[in-house]
This record gives sequence, structure tokens and C-alpha cells, in this order.
Amino acid sequence: LARDLLARDLDALEEAADGAHPAVLKTQATGPWTLSTLVELHRGDRALADHGAMADLAESLAEGLRRHLADLRARFPQTALVLQLDEPSLPAVLAARIPTASGFATLRAPDRQTARDRLRTVIGVHDGTVAVHCCAPSPPVELLLEAGATALSLDAAVLTPRDDDLLGEAVDRGVPVLLGLVPGTDADLSDLDARLAPVKRLWHRLGLDPALLPQSVVVTPACGLAGASPSYSRSALAACTEMGRRLTEAPE
Repeated sequence: LARDLLARDLDALEEAADGAHPAVLKTQATGPWTLSTLVELHRGDRALADHGAMADLAESLAEGLRRHLADLRARFPQTALVLQLDEPSLPAVLAARIPTASGFATLRAPDRQTARDRLRTVIGVHDGTVAVHCCAPSPPVELLLEAGATALSLDAAVLTPRDDDLLGEAVDRGVPVLLGLVPGTDADLSDLDARLAPVKRLWHRLGLDPALLPQSVVVTPACGLAGASPSYSRSALAACTEMGRRLTEAPE
């Protein structure tokens, strides 16, 4: 049933493209660690509680994405594919803040090597751009890059000066940052300059060349548009485009 529903979505995508091949197409999936906090084992606990189940889950996710990407390549052979993995729960996993099934305790955090290796298993299925999205405070930037992420997707509203050093190092290495500056649900978008202020403050704190800003930052919604109305979704994407243009024209 799941394969059938996905195939129908891809058929609709092909129909909407009407024979054209977009330059870039992003496909998105929940990352292995966040998925492990959502999938339950037969005995009732989360997959995160069982190291063997977690390894199997990562391998299964990787295989499913490998087939999905192959299907997209067959349908859009001239299009560059971008894979985005959503890991909003990863900071909580690493800090052992995920509750057990009973709710009276929390699950033990994986060691750093295991956390990195499970991510690498999934990231490694795609030889193009792989962005990891983490909209939670204290995103583990260094771990994501070690696991092979080639782009970072972060919510500007939750970043603090404590994240500056790792973000600055990522930008210095040429890693693009997809920065969530537009709310994901219906909001007032009349003052776009005010919504650009956080990224300008960030750039000032990092002490980086302002000319690098439009080359390094892509303006995005903060956390997807699944909960937004269709009209707001169009307005939000238009706002992202306009804000990106403003960064290009006046990076200072």
C-alpha cells in the first residue's frame, strides 16, 4: 500500500512537470534517529531502545531511499536530486531525553560513533547533495558533517551564539546553510527585512565577509509547510525568493 501511494504521488509529479525536467528536485524523508523515536517494536518500546533494531531500521531506510532515488532518476534523468533528511529529534536522542514507553525514564543516548555511523549509512545512499534538517535548539553540526551531510538545514529562530563557532567552521568549509527564516504556518509576511535580521546578526557575529552571505545561505521556511494553507504556502515560497534576492543585492 505504501509503495502504491508513493508511486501515485510520483505519477502526479511527472504529470505536473508535463515533460519538463526541473534543474533541481528535492526529496525528503525522516532521518534514522528521529525515525527510531517514532517506530515502536512489537513489545511496545521505541526502536531507539534496541541497538540491533536501530541498525536494521537504518539499513532498511537506506535501501528504501536508494530505490526511491533510482525511481526519481528514471523519471527525471536530467534533474539534479537533493536528498533532505529530517532529524528534529537528534539533539534529544544525543542528550538522552527521549522517554521510555512507560514515561518514567529516558532511553540511553547512543555513543558518538554509533550516532555518526547510522546517519552515514543513510546519507551514503546518495552521491549528490544531502541536507540534514534539524529545527531543534543546539543542532549537532559537527556530527552531521562527520556523517557526510553536504548541506545543513536549520531554524534561525532557535540558533544562539553558542552555535556560532561550529556554523562558522561549516561556512568556511563551503557547506551551504538552508536557513529557516519564514514561519512554516500562516503568519504575517509584510516585513521581510525584519525577518532577514537574524541572519544578518548571525553573519555579524561570525565575522564573515558579507559578500559570502548570498553564496552560503538559502532562505527557506523554518520547518516545512505541511501545516500551512495552500495560499500561505505560495506566499511563503515567494517570500523566501524575495528575501534571497535581497541578500544578493545588499549583503551588507
